[in-house]
Amino acid sequence: MFVLVFALMATFITLNSYWHCFLPTRQNINVGDNIASGIDLPGPVIQNVTLNLRSVSDIFTVGGNYIREYTCSPGNTLPVAIKPGQLEMQFKLFGLLPIHRMLVNVVEPLRVIPGGQSIGVLLHTEGVMVVGEAAVEKDGYTLFPARSAGITVGDLILKINGSKITSENQLQEMVDQCGRQGKDITLLVKHGNKNILTKIKPILCDKTDRYRIGLFVKNSTAGVGTLTFYEPQSKTYGALGHMITDFDNGRKLTPVDGKIVEATVKGLHSGKRGVPGEKLGVFKGNSDIIGNIEKNTTCGIFGRLQKGINNPYYTRPMPVAMRYQVQEGPAEILTVLDGSKIESFNINILDILSAGNNKELVIKVTDQELLRRTGGIIQGMSGSPIIQNGRLVGAVTHVFINDPAKGYGVLVENMLNEAKLLNVKHVEKKAG
Repeated sequence: MFVLVFALMATFITLNSYWHCFLPTRQNINVGDNIASGIDLPGPVIQNVTLNLRSVSDIFTVGGNYIREYTCSPGNTLPVAIKPGQLEMQFKLFGLLPIHRMLVNVVEPLRVIPGGQSIGVLLHTEGVMVVGEAAVEKDGYTLFPARSAGITVGDLILKINGSKITSENQLQEMVDQCGRQGKDITLLVKHGNKNILTKIKPILCDKTDRYRIGLFVKNSTAGVGTLTFYEPQSKTYGALGHMITDFDNGRKLTPVDGKIVEATVKGLHSGKRGVPGEKLGVFKGNSDIIGNIEKNTTCGIFGRLQKGINNPYYTRPMPVAMRYQVQEGPAEILTVLDGSKIESFNINILDILSAGNNKELVIKVTDQELLRRTGGIIQGMSGSPIIQNGRLVGAVTHVFINDPAKGYGVLVENMLNEAKLLNVKHVEKKAG
C-alpha cells in the first residue's frame, strides 16, 4: 500500500512540474477549433487525465449541444469552440488531483496583409531623456548641478518651471535664460516609476559662457526597420517586432509624436560572426507609407497608416496563425535588400519556445541567395514577416551575434495582442 501511495505521489509531483513548466496558463484559439488545440499532452499520461471545462456563456459545443460546463474523460471527443469568449480549463489526475489550470480565449480568425516594406522610424519621446553628464567648469571646479539634485542617466525631464519640454534646445535656452536672470529652475522629472520635482541653480560655465546644469539630453530617435502587417478595417499596422530603446542605456522610449515613412535600401553591410550586419536606408521624401506611432512595446511598434499597402506576393489579406498552428520546418520571410523591392527568402523554424515575448521563434536562414548577400539576418530586417503554410506566423526580431544565419522571431499572436486586434479577455487578479 505504501508503495502504491508513494508511486501516486511521485506521479502527481512529476505531472504538476511538467504542466507548469511546459504548458501555458493562458492560450488563444480560433473559433471553430477544439478547446485543446495545440496542447501537447504526453501520450501515456493522458489516459489518467480529465479536463474540466467551465464558461460563463455558451461558447463551446459537445455533440452539437451548447453547454457551459463539461468534464472530458480520456477518449472523449473534445468540445469545439463556436464563438468568442473565455473558458477555464482544469487538468485533473484520475479526475481528483488538480495539476494545471489554463484560461482559454476563443477569438475570431483574423486576416491581415503581410508587409515586408522597409520603413523609416521617427520617434519623438515624452519630454527629453537624460543620456549623459557634461561637467560644468567654474573657477577651476568641476560641477554637476543636476547630479547633486538627484537626476541620473535614463531619467525623463518632463517640465521646466511648469512648461512642457519638447526639445533639448528648449531646455538649454530656458536654463540659460533663468541663469542670466538669477533664478533657479524647477524640473518635473520621471525617475523610475515616480515623478519628482527638483530645484536646481544653473551655473555659468567658463568654457561655453552659458548657464548649464551639467546634462546631455535628447528627445528623438530615428532608424530603419520593416513593416510586419496591415489590418485594412482598422488601418492598424505592426512593425519591428521589438521595442525601440535608447541606444546608450537600453531603456524604453515613450512616443508622443512619432511616425513611420517609407524607406529605400541603398546598401548592405553583411553580417559576420561577432559583427552584426545592417541595411543602409534612406527615408523617402514622397512616401507611400505614412503612419503614426501609438505604442512602443516589447513586441514592436503599432499605429495607423493613412492609406493601405500593396504586397507583390500576397495581394489579399491572409490568415494569421495562433501559436498552436506554427510548426517547426520550412517557412519564408519577406524583406527589402535593394531599393523598395520586396523579396521572399527561405528559412527554417528550428524551435518554438514556451516564453520570451519577442524571442519565441528560433529561425535559421537557408536561402543561399540571402546568405550570399547579407550573411544572414542583419539590422533593418527586424519586423520582416515570417510566413508558413499560407499564414502569417511572426516577424524577425534578433540575430545571433555568433551565428548571423540564425536569430529569433516574435509570434504574430503576441503582436496582435499588443495591437488590440484580437478580442482577448484579460481577467483581473483579485486582491488579497
